[in-house]
Amino acid sequence: MLGLPKGVTAGLFDLDGVLTDTAAVHNRAWTETFDAFLRERARRTGEPFVAFDPVADYETYVDGKPRADGVRDFLASRGIALPEAEITGLADRKNEALLRRIRADGVEVFSGSMRYLEAARDRGLRRVVVSASANTAQVLAITGLAGLVEGWIDGIAIARRGLKGKPAPDTFLAGASFVGVEPEHAAVFEDALAGVAAGRAGGFGFVVGVDRVGHGHADALREHGADIVVRDLAELLEA
Repeated sequence: MLGLPKGVTAGLFDLDGVLTDTAAVHNRAWTETFDAFLRERARRTGEPFVAFDPVADYETYVDGKPRADGVRDFLASRGIALPEAEITGLADRKNEALLRRIRADGVEVFSGSMRYLEAARDRGLRRVVVSASANTAQVLAITGLAGLVEGWIDGIAIARRGLKGKPAPDTFLAGASFVGVEPEHAAVFEDALAGVAAGRAGGFGFVVGVDRVGHGHADALREHGADIVVRDLAELLEA
């Protein structure tokens, strides 16, 4: 009744864009950070200012990845190489912008995701959040979702354990291990292309792509390895 194949006993849920609408907040924080950097760089170098694209750039280079990886990948797309200290500084500025926006605007939980987690709990599906965000614990506490999951692998754990970020499968493998489940018995729930690719690379039993964007994103999710694409997790309950 959860829309998953037989044999799947655990769900590994991305946070931003799957359970909460913090993906939109992340996007605005990235846009603010990169545009400030690019505008200042253009002023210094005399090169034209080309803004961060909150659709194409966000989806391709930063969505679902650890902050520092997102900074590196986006800057590389513009032919920009920076010392590691400056990459860390930009990543920190993005996180400051994110926290400021969360404090000001709060965090919205998708109602269909709340219903799905409650149904998953009632039916005995193991539940772990797997997110690149270092603010996962705070968001789960603020939204009340912490009581619906058994634990999480977040940006702090990724750094501490030296895990590779998505699209490598390491974080999802750690999530499955957290509840003692083999990858083939776990389902990955992801809205980011990098996350879906990670689910496929890890040999997980089922990969659910969540399309909150439209504009061809569903096709891209399938191309990156999603077994099914839904607009909302409640669709799986109805199926």
